[in-house]
Amino acid sequence: MTVVARLVTHVDVDEGATTDRVISVSARLEAALEDGRSLVLLDDRGWGISGAPGVRERISAGEIVSTARVVVGPDEPFDGRTQEQMADDHWGWLAEILRRRGVDVSAHELERLPHDVVLSERLRPWIA
Repeated sequence: MTVVARLVTHVDVDEGATTDRVISVSARLEAALEDGRSLVLLDDRGWGISGAPGVRERISAGEIVSTARVVVGPDEPFDGRTQEQMADDHWGWLAEILRRRGVDVSAHELERLPHDVVLSERLRPWIA
């Protein structure tokens, strides 16, 4: 049986969209399996950090890590939905992605897994 050991968000800088005033960052959420494989769950997330010239000197690794965890979900409530409903949908969708790939895991199990954030080698020089 395939078991999910942890969630890992890989964060990278989009150097082509990054200037002295704006840092463009992407985040990819993966399920790390006990057998050593990783399965991509989300690869369409990211954000920008803007400010005065030299913004990169004021952005910390801690800020990047905490923002990365937010952008990979669950999303903020909308259309009268509650935070709990949004979380249920989010974790349920990720569990369904894994089920389609042969990994049987519940939404509740996924929500409780450790979640690591890994900053790319390209990103590290861009932050304080």
